Amino acid sequence: MSLINQLRDEMKVAMRAKDKCRLGVIRMAISAVKQAEIDHNLEATDENVIAILTKMVKQRKESIKMFTEGGRDELAAKEAEEVTALGFFLPQPLSSEEVSQLITKTIADTGAASMADMGKVMAVLKPLMQGKADLGAVSGQVRNTLNA
Repeated sequence: MSLINQLRDEMKVAMRAKDKCRLGVIRMAISAVKQAEIDHNLEATDENVIAILTKMVKQRKESIKMFTEGGRDELAAKEAEEVTALGFFLPQPLSSEEVSQLITKTIADTGAASMADMGKVMAVLKPLMQGKADLGAVSGQVRNTLNA
């Protein structure tokens, strides 16, 4: 089953369960997918949906940090609930060991030797790690590995 169909099915489940928070988050996710389809003239493939959901999770984590710093714990808790609801649809995150192994293997496979080759390495890693790891952190690890 495709991820967009899974979202639609879970929306029905949330409606029946009268889970307003989860229902709202799923509706936002479906809306974001539809908007991306229109804006970028793309089909809602699993990779595209994962990218959209990952972006939504990242936005909410930033909001949690800001709400916590501002003393708005009730809003931070609401955002945390949304992160949990969105996380249900994302693939299992990779462990730090798995990330390191993938980086090492990709650098060896691409023959990368310097920072000039970083784009080549990240182009291979991005589809493998989309939604499974923080690509910003992965980029930093690749940079450190190539500089060493």
